[in-house]
Amino acid sequence: MSFIGAEKEFGEAGVVLFGAPYDSTTSFRPGTRFGPSAMRTESFGIETYSPYQDRDLESDANVHDAGDLELPFGAPDRALDMIEARASEILDAGKVPFLLGGEHLVTLGAVRAAAKRHPGLRIVHFDAHADLREDYLGVRLSHACVLRRCHDILGDGRIWQFGIRSGTRDEFSFMKAGHVTTEPFSAKTLPSLSFPAGTPVYLTVDLDVLDPSEFPGTGTQEAGGLRFGELLDSLMDVLARFNVVALDNVELSPALDPSGRSTALACKLLREELLALGH
Repeated sequence: MSFIGAEKEFGEAGVVLFGAPYDSTTSFRPGTRFGPSAMRTESFGIETYSPYQDRDLESDANVHDAGDLELPFGAPDRALDMIEARASEILDAGKVPFLLGGEHLVTLGAVRAAAKRHPGLRIVHFDAHADLREDYLGVRLSHACVLRRCHDILGDGRIWQFGIRSGTRDEFSFMKAGHVTTEPFSAKTLPSLSFPAGTPVYLTVDLDVLDPSEFPGTGTQEAGGLRFGELLDSLMDVLARFNVVALDNVELSPALDPSGRSTALACKLLREELLALGH
């Protein structure tokens, strides 16, 4: 089953969805491995038409859904290699890879692929958590460390974070030292962010950036988050102004929200992002 409206053939698509159903390093409540399949199934509860953008997935977007990777649980190195390989195939074909998680660690595989093809890559990151730990319980490949591992690749001054409201003292010290640029609690400064024309950007969205009153279906909830409208406006801004060469949405854990509203929200957000990409 494909995400609604994402039924173009690979050759004619400008954007390629693929799932990474992996949650082996989840530090609290697991279940994000079921996120991609839930989004595909539940997407048929929404329309392909967006009244926000007056565009329709069936007529105004060229999206191919490549399905989910079959990833080896308990082997994060191998899983990341497989994600990197799939993202590389999509990039080499001149298309935009859109990764559906899964836990946030899966982002690292796609960032590796994008950074190899775009040496000037920047990351724009929406999240409740900093994800800047050097390690989590002695493990360096963890969803709690994913942005630190991305920093290892890109270096200082290449990562911008929004909505952050949770982390260790060391993580906040790392931010304050200027290694990354972080706006805690909100995304109000996003309109002032600018890059030189053509700068390649990787957009990563941990859906727990949303307030748990709107999005309870995630493994590590944090009160005080963004509202749907705030996040939607922010993502539309990023996709309109920046050269987004790859992106992801991660950390939907559908079983943690039996009402289904978290999955429905994730589907609607994905529809808007696909349409805003304009491919």
